[in-house]
Amino acid sequence: MRHRHGLRKLNRTSSHRLAMLRNMTVSLLRHEVIQTTLPKAKELRRVVEPMITLGKRPTLANRRLAFNRLRDRGMVTKLFAELGPRYAKRNGGYLRILKSGFRKGDNAPMAMVELLDRPAAEEGESKGAKA
Repeated sequence: MRHRHGLRKLNRTSSHRLAMLRNMTVSLLRHEVIQTTLPKAKELRRVVEPMITLGKRPTLANRRLAFNRLRDRGMVTKLFAELGPRYAKRNGGYLRILKSGFRKGDNAPMAMVELLDRPAAEEGESKGAKA
């Protein structure tokens, strides 16, 4: 029985899964939009949203926790300098997962994961509204 085992194994060992989710988290925080498979996207949400919540309170302990989980000094700086203040008024739900069809090779369901309230998205929408 799988009662109370909430994570997806994604057909990987625990160390590979941890490294993959860490890399995907850093990529999402860097580019603010990535494309991946749907199960990975749903599992990524469980990693990224607590990180952004951690970035709302810029204490030394939170910075150390974030660095321990991300292992990327530049992303920790961006998390506390840009993303934390951007989502200070939001009580969770920082990600949007959009289904984007199926992958050509193996027909896996694909999804686009993006951070809400991106500055680049607002500029694109305003340009589209003017046209």
